[in-house]
Amino acid sequence: MNAVIPILDVEYEQPLPGNACDTRHAWARVPAEPSPQERRELKDRIRRLLKERNAVMVSHYYVHPDLQDLAEETGGMVSDSLEMARFGRDHPAQTLVVSGVRFMGETAKILSPEKRVLMPDLDATCSLDLGCPIAEFSAFCDQHPGRTVVVYANTSAAVKARSDWLVTSSCALDIVRALKDQGHRILWAPDKHLGSYIQRETGADMVFWNGACIVHDEFKAFELEALKKQYPQAKILVHPESPADVVALADSVGSTSAILKAAREMDAKEFIVATDNGMMHKLRTLNPDKLFIEAPTAGNSATCKSCAHCPWMAMNSLAGLAQVLETGSNEIQVDPALGQRARLPIDRMLAFTAALKAGQPGGSLVPHIGAA
Repeated sequence: MNAVIPILDVEYEQPLPGNACDTRHAWARVPAEPSPQERRELKDRIRRLLKERNAVMVSHYYVHPDLQDLAEETGGMVSDSLEMARFGRDHPAQTLVVSGVRFMGETAKILSPEKRVLMPDLDATCSLDLGCPIAEFSAFCDQHPGRTVVVYANTSAAVKARSDWLVTSSCALDIVRALKDQGHRILWAPDKHLGSYIQRETGADMVFWNGACIVHDEFKAFELEALKKQYPQAKILVHPESPADVVALADSVGSTSAILKAAREMDAKEFIVATDNGMMHKLRTLNPDKLFIEAPTAGNSATCKSCAHCPWMAMNSLAGLAQVLETGSNEIQVDPALGQRARLPIDRMLAFTAALKAGQPGGSLVPHIGAA
């Protein structure tokens, strides 16, 4: 009954004290693809269990297409981490099933401590989270007193609790620009590429934690230029977690939601996309008349760490989802006191983005805060 699931070794860059990097090893499980009949049976079982358990699904754009489709078919949602957090907080369901990676489940629990939050696989993690352990990060913050600590969503609850602000790639520019206009000097973590992009765009005074996403860090400008020659009419869409020379080639730079918007609105029929290839499902579904091409990593002959797909996102499966709904296992737990501290920067982000959407000027939305 308990099948042996293959284990994949995963390399990632882990920052160390002194802002140096070392290569560490992690792992991910590789779930088996169900047969067509098994897929139908699992989906029917999940639909039934969601109703019985008063549960709703939220799925990230990077998980398997089956989990994306099923979330939307059953009244849940597919989105980026910011919208997933808002949706889980506001939905009346008492059980949230988060198909993504662990920090997303933790964020849902922080915002909805009274709800049960389940995940298909609790070991599904993130190289940015792994590469920013709380003890080392706290020491880094202590080395830079007086700076406003801004952390990316791809971090543990403990790191969030040590921060002043949380951001996602969809709101980071607006928040950092507003902080800069208020005179804040910023400590940024953990993604160095996203942080550098924001610094270039805003001119903010920033120091960086030295982390990177194993997916986006692999995109290569020289390979992208070669691919562009094959598709000279294609527009290049890039997530800002990518290296600077890749970002420099982009026709549009932005979060997953921004990439979807650009693909819909830009006057082009061909696009080269530099983000996790899990995005291709939604891009192709929403734009069936357009061609979407995966941006290259290190080339066809090279060995890559992720091959443009997060190995931990790939751990989410229909079988895992059905099991947790059946048994109530894989529940996310966050210490209540830690959760309360971690909620402060999240609430600041959600309030900022809601007010900005309502038309309030960004600078007036920044409260007077010191370092955490």
